[in-house]
Amino acid sequence: MHSNKYTFIYAIGLSMLTAVILVLTSQQLKPLQEANLALDGKRSVLKSVLVTSDEDKVIEDSYNGSVEEIVLDSEGNVLEVQVEDVDMKREVAKDVSERQLPLYVYTEEDGSKSYIVPMRGVGLWGPVWGYMALEGDFNTIKGASFDHKGETPGLGAEITEPFFQVQFQGKKILDDNGDFASVNVLKSTMKSSIDSDNRVDAISGGTITSNGVDDMIKNCVAPYLTYFNKLKTN
Repeated sequence: MHSNKYTFIYAIGLSMLTAVILVLTSQQLKPLQEANLALDGKRSVLKSVLVTSDEDKVIEDSYNGSVEEIVLDSEGNVLEVQVEDVDMKREVAKDVSERQLPLYVYTEEDGSKSYIVPMRGVGLWGPVWGYMALEGDFNTIKGASFDHKGETPGLGAEITEPFFQVQFQGKKILDDNGDFASVNVLKSTMKSSIDSDNRVDAISGGTITSNGVDDMIKNCVAPYLTYFNKLKTN
């Protein structure tokens, strides 16, 4: 039978060895994890312009050949900043005047462009995020994709499902006067004076997450209007 001292030293040694193995494994897997996250982001950007594929190479080639990344300030000026250096979690918490605004510009084969706004907000159980693509009129939504970290399956998590996301296609972010109206996520049973072009149905049973998506769109899309108005007048 071993002494208590031997058992204690053995346990510490085993713990240290396990910790070293875990750290080394984590370091070795980190580049692969970062590459997968980057690819997932590209897949989501392309999904908002209705480009999808199960093949990683198709996503990489399509993204690299069709998407331009830029970062704006609140005055609509292009900054010398890389998109990957912008922390969306921090930026959306700032006053609009202080934000750095990543923007993805997708060019079709015929030369037409879509402008893709990244979004980040809060659902019921954690962060929600997504991308909204606007057509060249800077008003009509070409498509939208949403995701989440921990919303309830069958309820708030339904924001990832096609039946919810497809509603956004063809909706408008401006009203008839050209003012920002957003696209509002409302209960289908709710009477509303908001024009049908500016609203979609919320998730049944996922009110808080739907409200989070609604707030996220308003908070994240409006700051880009200054840049879009510049492009309209040029």
